[in-house]
Amino acid sequence: MIDKMIKENKNCMGCHACDNTCPTQCITMMPDNEGFLYPKVDYSQCIKCKRCISVCPIINKIKVDNNPQAYVSINKDELIRLDSSSGGIFTLIAEKTINGKGVVFGAGYTNNFEIEHKYVDKIEAISELRGSKYVQSKIGNSYKQTKDFLDAGREVLFSGTPCQIAGLNSYLKKSYENLITQDFICHGVPSPKVWREYIEFRENEAKSKVSRVAFRNKDEGWKKFSITFSFQNDMKYKKNLRKDPYLKAFLRDVCLRPSCYECEFKGLNRQSDVTLADFWGIEKFLPDLDDDKGTSLVLVNSELGNRLFNSIKDKIEYQEVNLDQVIKFNSAAIKSSKYNPKREFFFSDLDSLPFNKLVNKYCDESFLVKLKRKAKRAFIKVLR
Repeated sequence: MIDKMIKENKNCMGCHACDNTCPTQCITMMPDNEGFLYPKVDYSQCIKCKRCISVCPIINKIKVDNNPQAYVSINKDELIRLDSSSGGIFTLIAEKTINGKGVVFGAGYTNNFEIEHKYVDKIEAISELRGSKYVQSKIGNSYKQTKDFLDAGREVLFSGTPCQIAGLNSYLKKSYENLITQDFICHGVPSPKVWREYIEFRENEAKSKVSRVAFRNKDEGWKKFSITFSFQNDMKYKKNLRKDPYLKAFLRDVCLRPSCYECEFKGLNRQSDVTLADFWGIEKFLPDLDDDKGTSLVLVNSELGNRLFNSIKDKIEYQEVNLDQVIKFNSAAIKSSKYNPKREFFFSDLDSLPFNKLVNKYCDESFLVKLKRKAKRAFIKVLR
């Protein structure tokens, strides 16, 4: 029934709530030609219960009225911080959950380096979920698993995009005192198909299978992060966000899910208890805390989130900041990614062009943009 209500792909963010709730399992999440998952219904099995409609977070929007508090935060554990995308705060809240006999859900790699949601319940396994993955993760049956753990009395920390948190809340249909939800300020989610094409390109270049991937390596600093690949033949690849073709495509908004260009879950009044993000602009707000090793912006959105943040304060350096000022440098919290008019052509050539040539064709900066960037760097150098 849900595909009768949502008629355009841009209105579905692939949260899997409908798939998780269907009592006859007649809904299957299937990839389209761009590689994004959408619900497909086997009407021969459909009993017209309309549960899929009742759990859709787009059709049934939840209005949130809260007063989020903003903090600059840094994990005092330098090793965890350097292995994290920002300031290492996710690890602390995950550790607290697991130490309380709870479980943590988040995005991790499969054996084939695809991205899917899974849970861990051991401290040493938190690293599997740590760090950004710039691909849309497959939720699978994570919502069902979360409900089973909650109903059994175990604490659950569920980490995901704002739309995935909305999908979970809509699926559960009620509040749980033992559930903590954590989202992040999301730029948008690239296609799993594009990611798979890039992995295959890198493997062909290295003539070996991938053994490890990290999206946010900080060897060149937090602000100029790099993507790194390790391969089974001991070869390594590392390029920063300005030189790597996949990061170029992601940051040029040419491979994002259609719903990301008109995201329904942007804003400061969020359904999550805690929001984590990079604290862009830290060099202007609190330059003494800017060592280019990663700084987190933490938005505390609920009373539960406030209790959680208070419980980790002894393990972080933190300071409350003005939310309105911070958002000026973190506009992705409230604004959707801008649609790239080259997107359709990018996907039409995805299967026919080598990945590096595809990106050069549709994502390379114009001469004027390069000139402006060079002039800006020169100006900053003069000021110093």
